Amino acid sequence: MMHTALQYDELAVPGVRALQPYEPGKPLAELEREFGISNAVKLASNENPLGPSPLALAAARETVDNIARYPEGSGYLLTGRLAGIHAVTPDCITLGNGSNDVLDMIARVFLGPGSEAVFSQHAFAVYPIVVQAVGAKGRVAIAHDGSRGPVAGHDLGAMHALVGPATRVVFIANPNNPTGTWLTDNELHEFISSLPAHVMVVVDEAYFEYVVQEHYTDSIPWLDEFPNLIITRTFSKAYGLAGLRVGYAVSRPEVAELLNRVRQPFNVNSIAQAAAAAALDDEAHLQKSVQNNLEGLQQLAAGFERLGLEYIESVGNFIAVDTGQRAEPVYQHLLQTGVIVRPIAAYGLPNHLRVSVGLPEENVRLLAALKKTLA
Repeated sequence: MMHTALQYDELAVPGVRALQPYEPGKPLAELEREFGISNAVKLASNENPLGPSPLALAAARETVDNIARYPEGSGYLLTGRLAGIHAVTPDCITLGNGSNDVLDMIARVFLGPGSEAVFSQHAFAVYPIVVQAVGAKGRVAIAHDGSRGPVAGHDLGAMHALVGPATRVVFIANPNNPTGTWLTDNELHEFISSLPAHVMVVVDEAYFEYVVQEHYTDSIPWLDEFPNLIITRTFSKAYGLAGLRVGYAVSRPEVAELLNRVRQPFNVNSIAQAAAAAALDDEAHLQKSVQNNLEGLQQLAAGFERLGLEYIESVGNFIAVDTGQRAEPVYQHLLQTGVIVRPIAAYGLPNHLRVSVGLPEENVRLLAALKKTLA
């Protein structure tokens, strides 16, 4: 029996056919293999250069002996610790394989064909991916141009104007990746208050722990006021556990129950659960990480200014710097010097590189390589 060539693309659901997958930062091992170099520096993926807490490492090692057993599906220990820290009940917590996993759950629960989601220009790339994958429509609000708000920051007025009868989810990154811009407590609260009850508001606070600005707030206490609010956090950034993939959402119990219906069984492994719970006990390591970040932000900003480069003021653990030209060739040249950063043309910023804050000596190396490259 003759068969015509199978067009696999035609078998996929419409949202997936045109989907462009998320492209992560270049791994160190890949760069070193490609260029035959060693001692490369990765400042591309907003990882904690100090690494994880010693307490987290010890907990991970202790758990390795039991990896023949499935992890506790409820994440009882970690969920309980998070509930205590955030002054909520455990049934408000949804664990994820990184906060990306939780964002995917939110899309699968609240979005589908015929519904819409609103997010900002230059916002985290996962939002349009999860929206399109479930067949929903993404509506993108133009970001601030600097005349009324921070350059490339969320324009909440523009976002509100896109909210309509079909809107089911609004994604807000605070601070935003890759721009590092942030929203004050008053403007964010006013925005959420203005939204209709049928719209779920997702406040993505992946970089929450790094922000020290006075008018930045923890939005979790607002759950008492806003039943349509979901807050997402991660252990991949300030807690230094990116390789273990563990994040979570905090919401009303009724919302968490819906998210847990689509959550994959055992989605957070036992080592990740143990390490994350232990990391919460090491406040000293967290504060050391925050201090290194503050000093690193100042170090990089001062270096960019010496080079005559403009940058977007950031409160995350990264800075988006304007190279004054297409950034891709600059990025490629930096790779050859053993320095990995992140070009962000895919975010609508073709002249910018996102530079993660590293150790002081890593920041110096990046600035020196960038100076030589631009010369």
